[in-house]
Amino acid sequence: MLAFAQVAKAQDTQQADKHFNEFEFSLALDEYKAILDQGEPSLKVVQRIADIYRILNNSKEAEFWYAQVITFAGADPSVYFLYAESAKRNGNYGKAKQLFLEYSKRVPGQAVLAKQMAASCDTAMMWIRNPKPYRMWKEKSLNSDGADFSPFKAKDGLYFASDRMQGKGDAQTARYAWTGNGYIQMYFAPAKSDTSWGKPEALPSAINTQYHNGPAVFLEKDKTLYFTRTRAVRREIKKNSDPTSWFQGAEGGTHINRLGIYTAVKKGSKWKKVKAFKYNNTDQFSIGHPALNADGTMLYFVSDMPGGLGETDIYYSERQANGEWGQPINAGNKINTPGRESFPSFGADGVLYFSSDGHMGMGGLDLFKAVGPPKAWTAVENLKYPFNTSHDDLGLVMDANGKTGMLSSGRFAEEGFDDLVTFVENRIPCTITGKTIEFVADQQNRGKKRELAVGNVRLTVTEVGSDARPIEVISNADGTFMLPVYGGMTYTIRGSKPNYLTQTITVPANCRKTEDSVRVEMVFNRDTPNKPIVLDNIYYDLDKYELTPQAAIELDKLVQTLKDNPHIRIELSSHTDSRQTNYYNQMLSELRAKSAVDYLVAKGIERARLESKGYGETQLINNCADGVSCSEDMHQQNRRTEFKILAR
Repeated sequence: MLAFAQVAKAQDTQQADKHFNEFEFSLALDEYKAILDQGEPSLKVVQRIADIYRILNNSKEAEFWYAQVITFAGADPSVYFLYAESAKRNGNYGKAKQLFLEYSKRVPGQAVLAKQMAASCDTAMMWIRNPKPYRMWKEKSLNSDGADFSPFKAKDGLYFASDRMQGKGDAQTARYAWTGNGYIQMYFAPAKSDTSWGKPEALPSAINTQYHNGPAVFLEKDKTLYFTRTRAVRREIKKNSDPTSWFQGAEGGTHINRLGIYTAVKKGSKWKKVKAFKYNNTDQFSIGHPALNADGTMLYFVSDMPGGLGETDIYYSERQANGEWGQPINAGNKINTPGRESFPSFGADGVLYFSSDGHMGMGGLDLFKAVGPPKAWTAVENLKYPFNTSHDDLGLVMDANGKTGMLSSGRFAEEGFDDLVTFVENRIPCTITGKTIEFVADQQNRGKKRELAVGNVRLTVTEVGSDARPIEVISNADGTFMLPVYGGMTYTIRGSKPNYLTQTITVPANCRKTEDSVRVEMVFNRDTPNKPIVLDNIYYDLDKYELTPQAAIELDKLVQTLKDNPHIRIELSSHTDSRQTNYYNQMLSELRAKSAVDYLVAKGIERARLESKGYGETQLINNCADGVSCSEDMHQQNRRTEFKILAR
């Protein structure tokens, strides 16, 4: 009987492995779980269950099962990375950070990546603490129990992709063994108003074949739908792609999914002239996820074609004078990474949006926007929380106002299925309150400073990243001021007054409620030549002249001061305490002053505006000379960095 049970278990394992290798993950999952019910769990079966949940985007279950995997003595160290990723996708950032650091110890060759991922957990938590001012909700009238994603707003309604199960009994939609849901199909919901839609209906068979179809984009002026269609081709290589996950898969299986782009023209209620994109090559690679700019002259898409920079890259093709599409061009390394770039979209605001797991983000796929002109991007910008979460966030459509739109996200579903989410900017009015001050030497306590109010300062306030006009206010006679702002935004405050150096500070308005206020101080220095001004917190390690991170922060403030006051030249000087020899202290202070000046030059300040000077121990500000017993605090007063404006 025991032998019979072992044979039966081996056969069950073979059947489960067959489903797994054929990418029939929902079927394989049931088989592997049944094997667990038969006796002692094995490393292979437990890891397969964890891997399947990860592939199906069910990070909650994946995290639980990877926690079981690492208890096995023979578990591969790479499991710690997968465990950490699952924890991160569940928003368990503290736990994920520790797991990434543990992975860096177990696999030293991947330490750099692991530490970057650990740092991204800190960044994600910071973004959640300081959310952008947007309200988001799930569109109940559009979503299903399956995956609903990649919306596109047309003039008369909304197009989107879904793998929902339709119909009942024999008429029910066929079930896809990969996910256990239906095959992806294109749907259209007629517009009832600018923000509401009627019941979604599947597009006809001219668009929706019996296999995957979608996502899509509609070009109004040509009445043309550009859509993704999936084809199962006979397997020749081990790489596999899928329209929702682009998962590389496992060895085995007879067929492989490849994507192509197709177009169809809408004639009344009919779709005609279905045509393949001229650069489709589904025998060799995938092309999918189409996006168009407003006038239809540039087509963006995703592909794993040879010559790319990562698993999947974003490409673009330009429409030629004869109406044909030009040769695909890789969007370049500002946008594409060694990871997955996918789901591009052109917002009605003219910005290219896309999703990526190669650029550092909050977990899974994050939404980004391209910075710079088309074809010459200079950088990408993470849209941060709440656009991004620990789950997959993708398929964004931005309205022309740049403040409302829709996106797809797995944030509301434990199973990892995406939902259509509407977002609206929700600006909360609040205030910045502050004071304009200066510090002057205290004649009674040498080395100490007194705070004095600087009244009647002209303050110009600008909202960063907005086209709103700057506002101007004057601080009161006692230096106090109050500014009306919106929570979640960042502001620059530029202050100017005759006989003082102009100063600029950047302030994030971290307000959650209208009654909240953010308190700031603006410290001004007099525009007086040859009067030393001490830079706070410019410290060096003992007997070192390299700048510390804390010193760099203070020097960045001086960089801003020099940019705000382009008419001044300064001497930047370094001073030591009396310990060590005069010669040593002189040499060390000169090296420190030069190091600080070099930093300012690297930040864009012209060297002609700067002089470095080391004074060693020749200008002590207290009695701590050679042979005098002093506390460490008193010695620290002498170890200072100063600047003074040079006479014109």
